[in-house]
Amino acid sequence: MRYPRKRAVTAVATLVAGALALSACAQGGGGGPKTTNAAPTRTQDAQAASKVKVGTAEDSKGPAAAEPGATKGGTVNMIDRDDFTHLDPARIWLNYYMTASKLFTRQLTEYKLAQDGSLTLVGDLATDAGTTEDGGKTWKFTLKDNIKWQDGSPITTADIKHSFERIYADFTPEGPPYAEEWLLPEGKKYKGPYDGEHLDTVEAVDDKTIVFHLNSPHPDFNFTVAMTGYGAVPKKHDTKEKYDKMPFSSGPYKIVSHVTDKSMDLERNEHWDPATDAIRNAYPDKWHMEFGVQALQSTDRFIADNGADKQTLTFHNPVATERIQQVVGDPELMKRTVQGLTPFTTFYNINNSRVKDVKVRQALISAFPMQQVRQLQGGELGIGKFASTIISPTVLGHEPFDLYGQQTKPQGDPEKAKKLLAEAGQPNPTIVYAYNQTPTQEKVTVAIKTGLEKAGFKVVTKPLNPATYYDAIGKLDNPYDVYWSGWATDWPTGSTAITLTYDGRKIAAQQPNYSHFNDPDVNAAIDKASAIVDPAEAGKAWAALDKMIMEKAPIIPEFYQSYFGLYGSGLGGVKFHPVTGEQYPNDVYVKQ
Repeated sequence: MRYPRKRAVTAVATLVAGALALSACAQGGGGGPKTTNAAPTRTQDAQAASKVKVGTAEDSKGPAAAEPGATKGGTVNMIDRDDFTHLDPARIWLNYYMTASKLFTRQLTEYKLAQDGSLTLVGDLATDAGTTEDGGKTWKFTLKDNIKWQDGSPITTADIKHSFERIYADFTPEGPPYAEEWLLPEGKKYKGPYDGEHLDTVEAVDDKTIVFHLNSPHPDFNFTVAMTGYGAVPKKHDTKEKYDKMPFSSGPYKIVSHVTDKSMDLERNEHWDPATDAIRNAYPDKWHMEFGVQALQSTDRFIADNGADKQTLTFHNPVATERIQQVVGDPELMKRTVQGLTPFTTFYNINNSRVKDVKVRQALISAFPMQQVRQLQGGELGIGKFASTIISPTVLGHEPFDLYGQQTKPQGDPEKAKKLLAEAGQPNPTIVYAYNQTPTQEKVTVAIKTGLEKAGFKVVTKPLNPATYYDAIGKLDNPYDVYWSGWATDWPTGSTAITLTYDGRKIAAQQPNYSHFNDPDVNAAIDKASAIVDPAEAGKAWAALDKMIMEKAPIIPEFYQSYFGLYGSGLGGVKFHPVTGEQYPNDVYVKQ
């Protein structure tokens, strides 16, 4: 999952008897420090969000479990900083877009969020979470009865087959790459279904049965197809590039108006049948969304809680750093907060093409002033927990380790760094640090520069335009040594944390291996881990790879990110979703 603000769910995970255990909290937290004077909040603790299991056909039946005290009707307002650049599911790989899509796009599978915060992977359009009899190389799904598009026409396997074939089109480059790679036979080139060519690997057996023939075993493919990137698109109403602005609804709402960078309005899709949907309650009659609202603006509006803002929430905007202490100190405001650890881990890439000596890279990690950087961004509640691994603690098989003392000395250890630099024969290397030029990052940059200079580094800072930041660091020949980014697991297995970001064979311009890390032993280990069918054994292999990679120091782990948000007093059913890491729309209702 790419990081949406220019691009991780947490605690030890195990898989037994078909249940994937996942926690939205790590190291005793709950998205931030507990307060003794605050009222209870909707937070994800280690027990409540500790399990993701694969559900049964019974679990997949609608209607969704009712939200206690919920009432139907009214309009929910949503305010946020950005518009949705993409609404075509094949072009969605950002959590913010995924959250909005839950209102009008359905997939074969989805996560059902229980009152205690636990998650179950269930059939969404499918009758169950899918079946495989050969270790995950062949997957079969059966569609539910009475699932319909917004015009009342039935959703069939012809539509599902078309939805997967169109991910290969030239106009859908932004979506996830998994099915696109796994469904293509070796040596075959394919550009989508629009010239009449189709994939034999996606087999619509009849109107209800669809079978996927993957080119290698993927026992977690049922988690893959829960991503919005594999959402259903009707063959009849596929407008290609234009579909990105006005998708055709398979969910409880349909888009009736979308003014770019200003607003979007949704109304009920009268052809959505709640009896087919185990996930969505769809209490409001309408959703009105406004864009261009910065975090400080939205926070102040939620604190004031006036007029229509009482019926307003945000999907992504957090409590502004400037207001965190005010909110934490007010028990009444804390009643209207959601918090939890998101699926994102942030880190600083070390450009391995330029910083070639592993001792120098290890010195950068050892000297890095994580504690000071976190304090400047709102502390643990405002930004997250200290990270020391690649794989977040929510991922199957995660093993905690702290090779460079980031947990024990988060303020940095300049003396240890000096020793490493001496061993490298480079006591005063020059490091070019590129950063996103925002007011907060200007302050963070000062702290980083000061911390690294204490260890002997000479630091040259290079501000980058936020609008083109990722374009700049995505160049293979970029002139920078250290620069920030982040990544998230698309579902809770190590493969999505490592394969795209640390496989040296995937190094390319504007691709997520921003550190240009290429190690033959790691590449070979990735292939071995990817071939393991048993999820528990695969988890152990990915955990071993995590440590193997960090011993070579390609990045500086920073934070397991948290979310802390507010919403209006006139809403109920507002929750945190541990997979998207945002406020969750499916159980929201307007208080009467």
